[in-house]
Amino acid sequence: MSESAPRPVDRHLFAGFLRQHRGAAVAVAGWSLLEAVPALASGLLVAAALDRGFLAGRPAEGFLWIGLLGAAMVFRALMTRTLTPWLGRLVEPLRDELVTAVAAGAVHRAAAGARDTAGAGVARLTVQVETVRALVSALLRSARQLGVSLLMAFVGLAALSAPVAAVTLPPVLLTLLLCVPRLRVLARRQRRQLRAEEALTAAAGETFDGIRDVVACGARDRVADDLSARIADHRDAVRAVARTASANTLLVSLGSHLPLLVLLLAAPRLLDRGALSVGELLGATSYLISGVAPALRSLVAVLGSWGVQLATVLGRLSRSTAPARRVPARTPGPDIPARRVPARRAPARAPGPDASARPPRSPDLSLVDVGYAYGPGAAPVIDGLSLDLPAGSHLTVVGPSGAGKSTLTTLLAGLAAPDDGRLTVGGVPVTDVDRAWLHREVTLIPQEAYVFTGTVRDNLRYLNPRARDADLLASAEAVGARALVDRLGGLDAPVGLDGPPLSSGERQLVALARAHVSPASVVLLDEACCHLDPAAEERAERAFAARGTTLVVVAHRISSALRAPRVLVLDGERTAIGTHAQLLGESPLYADLVGHWAAAGTP
Repeated sequence: MSESAPRPVDRHLFAGFLRQHRGAAVAVAGWSLLEAVPALASGLLVAAALDRGFLAGRPAEGFLWIGLLGAAMVFRALMTRTLTPWLGRLVEPLRDELVTAVAAGAVHRAAAGARDTAGAGVARLTVQVETVRALVSALLRSARQLGVSLLMAFVGLAALSAPVAAVTLPPVLLTLLLCVPRLRVLARRQRRQLRAEEALTAAAGETFDGIRDVVACGARDRVADDLSARIADHRDAVRAVARTASANTLLVSLGSHLPLLVLLLAAPRLLDRGALSVGELLGATSYLISGVAPALRSLVAVLGSWGVQLATVLGRLSRSTAPARRVPARTPGPDIPARRVPARRAPARAPGPDASARPPRSPDLSLVDVGYAYGPGAAPVIDGLSLDLPAGSHLTVVGPSGAGKSTLTTLLAGLAAPDDGRLTVGGVPVTDVDRAWLHREVTLIPQEAYVFTGTVRDNLRYLNPRARDADLLASAEAVGARALVDRLGGLDAPVGLDGPPLSSGERQLVALARAHVSPASVVLLDEACCHLDPAAEERAERAFAARGTTLVVVAHRISSALRAPRVLVLDGERTAIGTHAQLLGESPLYADLVGHWAAAGTP
């Protein structure tokens, strides 16, 4: 994965997007001016129809000017039809760029150890990105048209009668000036609404995912109260937005009628002085009634709702795609147990870029009284764990579901920092370890293996771009993946979306070969062989042990524990470590697990 940070979703993204799609943007601007021709010409044509036609005793000429106004309306419809595809050429690519930016930001934040919730990420990637797309589309259709029409109406009004433009323009400007502070208030309340929406989505997602634990622990009332409070907060935020938007609507409604009132008050004097003809008065009235007033009302309403909402959502997306700094990861995982309220823990500094970051002297791993919990209100998944893993050691980790096995591999990989205690790599606290060193020297293979779209070669040397083909084939042979490579058609064979479907076990073989050819000195197998048969699993584990790698295996079968010199049994306060023989006598949980595996016929 590239180390470059994703581009935040902000005005710079929009600026770059418009530069990239300059042709479509210029076309939209040009067609918009043509679309506004009726707004520019309507009052002038009405004035000409009266002064030069009907009032001058030439009704045929009057009807001609009215016909031209009708033709202008038809012309506008044609321009709108021509313009619509160009709007699509801006909106749809923008949505794709937003999805890319948000997804890349989520990956980079996770790699930096950011605290984030899956629910909030889903809300950003689905609801908020689609909201931006819909708002940009609506603004391009409505606000663009209204803004250009309002401008053209005033240009036409000035061309028709400069005195009328002079007395009607100030009320419009005053209305816009009064609305600006109200829009800022609306933006603040929109941000509060979005924060409440993300919090509610995240809380509801975590609750529904752990509903069995909630029921088992009798925590239904507590969880229901928490969700009710978040729902109430979201409701209050929505109501606050509605109240502010309604006040803005009232202000604009009053302001849009003020220019017409000013014109009517000034009309007798202007007519008496000869500064305004009857046709010009009716034309100016036409501009104000059919052009300025509705355009002003609609434009401010659109900007006050869609525009403010767009700015608010973009602000949230920008913060979510910015590179994370020193924010501990808090992504719910498979080891989350039933919740309880623990004693308050001092926040730990998460691994991340730091001027003091340095490479360790060795890949020795040491944990002293390490504790970790998935949130301030959650029970610690790992509590008071002490463990030494010298370079080249081999450890198997066992325990029931939810005991913290996957969490331990996450900590050892440096993807999260402990809440309590001390975790060091070669004597260096994990929070101070150079991230490039960690990415190179520590490899974590989860249960669900990843196969990227590309060739077999691309996949195998992903963690070691300089690996030779001979090295790739040797690693594939070592972990038992050589037959798969040959069956697929060799290193140049396509895999992923461009290749044949692979079974879960075949994907695990690809991931194992990828890790074996990497320069990693620490390999963490989190049930990474669970879809392989026992013989294939043994071959893969022995291949890593033979290369002198520090190997930590989250066991799927008892055979993994039998092969390891040491076994760690994660069992809360009864956590134990020792050899297979020692643990059979000292750990009731380990004895039960061995008996369960034996009864199930799992070697």
